[in-house]
Amino acid sequence: FTVSVTLIIGTIIVYRQIQHAKNRPIGYDREGLVSVQMNTADIHDHYQAFRSDLIKTGAVLEIAESYSPLTGVWSNNSGYDWEGKDPNLQDDFGNIGVSHEYGKTVGWQFKYGRDFSRAFATDSTSFVLNESAVKFMGLKNPVGAIVRIGTEQHKVVGVIKDVLMSSPYEPVKPTIFYLAAFAGDFVHFRLKPQLSAPDALKRIEPIFRKYSPGTPFDYKFVDQEFAKKFDGEERIGKLSGVFASLAIFISCLGLFGLTSFMAEQRTKEIGVRKVLGASVFNLWQLLSKDFVRLVIISFLISAPVAGYFMKNWLQKYDYRTELSWWIFAVAGLGALVITVLTVSFQAIKAATANPVKSLRTE
Repeated sequence: FTVSVTLIIGTIIVYRQIQHAKNRPIGYDREGLVSVQMNTADIHDHYQAFRSDLIKTGAVLEIAESYSPLTGVWSNNSGYDWEGKDPNLQDDFGNIGVSHEYGKTVGWQFKYGRDFSRAFATDSTSFVLNESAVKFMGLKNPVGAIVRIGTEQHKVVGVIKDVLMSSPYEPVKPTIFYLAAFAGDFVHFRLKPQLSAPDALKRIEPIFRKYSPGTPFDYKFVDQEFAKKFDGEERIGKLSGVFASLAIFISCLGLFGLTSFMAEQRTKEIGVRKVLGASVFNLWQLLSKDFVRLVIISFLISAPVAGYFMKNWLQKYDYRTELSWWIFAVAGLGALVITVLTVSFQAIKAATANPVKSLRTE
């Protein structure tokens, strides 16, 4: 039961950590969002015609290009300068080149300023920052701030809420978005919610093949790609749950056998006690208390052991859940209930037996 309770506590904590990360704000709407990785510049070279034909199909709301997938940051850069920067500060920003429609396609949530716009020619050199970048840079009035890299100057036109693109267990990386001058590595589609996904993709594929015949239409749903980030932890959770169930099952078999053995050994004692007026509850209590005491001792051993190992396991995640007291209480109470139910079957059977037969037993 020490092993069982330890595994129960571990399973609960792993599950809570996964749910904690899944419930984290991601800063965009991933439902109905599809990405296709590009290996040619065909679509980029005919982007406006491609975009127009796709919208005419009635299957998509918006289309955009980018240099990185929505579930990762593929490019980093340093050497930026801005007013008030600490000379000793080592900067490292994620860099993502995007098309004008990227914000509308993804569903950016703006805190300050505006999105990139074709109405402003100067946006070709402008930046959109995420919250983490503004915090890292210490900008009190980010919109309109000038960010320099080498001899180039870039004006910040907007600040978005942090978009969770990398690990859901780590802080969001300070990221700079800018208008891409060259073909993006990915094309993203926002499907119309009124259409089913298969119907929408059937309409998209011919247009895609028309403009990019050399690229396979290997689409990926962003929500499914994001879900893959939890595979490792979910595997640990499932394994913990399986081993906890096995440990509990084996413990219950042992308890059942021990209770049967004890009841057999104390058959005459039970008969005498019953003749002398002991109730079924008294006899149940007599047979159960030793096992309950052992389970309580096992909990007192397992709780600090599980707490120590799970606390160390959680330390590898920057974004993590807390070790709450109720987790240990639930595990201990669960083990106690399982013990009482297992022991009670044999205890009540022995307590309700005919005392005459019990006293005749040799």
